[in-house]
Amino acid sequence: MSVELDEKLVDQIVGQIKTQDDLADLSRQLLKAAVERVMAAELEDHLGYSKHSPEGHNTGNSRNGHSKKTIKGDFGEVDIQAPRDRNGEFSPQLIAKGKTRINKLDQQILALYARGMTTRDIADALHEMYGADVSHSLIGTVTDAVHEEVQTWQNRPLESLYPILYLDGMVVKVHQDKRVVKKTVYVALGVTTEGHKELLGLWIAETESSKFWLSVLTELQNRGVEDIFIACVDGLTGFPEAITTVFPKAQVQLCIVHQVRNSLKSAIPDN
Repeated sequence: MSVELDEKLVDQIVGQIKTQDDLADLSRQLLKAAVERVMAAELEDHLGYSKHSPEGHNTGNSRNGHSKKTIKGDFGEVDIQAPRDRNGEFSPQLIAKGKTRINKLDQQILALYARGMTTRDIADALHEMYGADVSHSLIGTVTDAVHEEVQTWQNRPLESLYPILYLDGMVVKVHQDKRVVKKTVYVALGVTTEGHKELLGLWIAETESSKFWLSVLTELQNRGVEDIFIACVDGLTGFPEAITTVFPKAQVQLCIVHQVRNSLKSAIPDN
């Protein structure tokens, strides 16, 4: 896998989900994508110029491909492509040379995707991962890279029809302004016409409300969803009306959508 990630990488990962068990692999897929993107940003900060920049001809050092590395931790094992420089001076800070065991890194990486998806939140998460001794320029470079990846995934085009759409709000604990607070993660999980499950998006808000769900559904429509057959939701007041406002032909079924929580509990850390 190339460090210069294709802008549809995460979309392709989600598109491979065919069973509920496949969702458990989502964290490892996102981990690989994010770690490689972060290490590429680290190398760019070390060299002092972006890839293909003319400035690189006069620095005396340059990129020199990648080497395979297997990282291990609570998430199992993940193979990544670690970038190298020609002079051998580059020493990654996220995963140091000679180090392979990383505990809790999957939760920290996923925090970059799930904790509000704002530049400030990503910077806070990176600060926790790296420590206080890391330069602001490195944090900024990595933040920009990860934020771009998040935005690409969250704004990607969707299918025109999803026969079944699960909508659920999950309360999680997140770090904000040096405090632990509770927020609601809005989850939209669709079933495609081929029977595959696809995570359509994640949104963060203070609490769950039908008004916010209306904005989520409108966003899904703007990203290409034209119709859904069945929407499975809980008993939140005003929720059915929000759905039929955007998708008037949809049948709303009130049910316990705990299966969404169980499917995604490995993809959204409670930290």
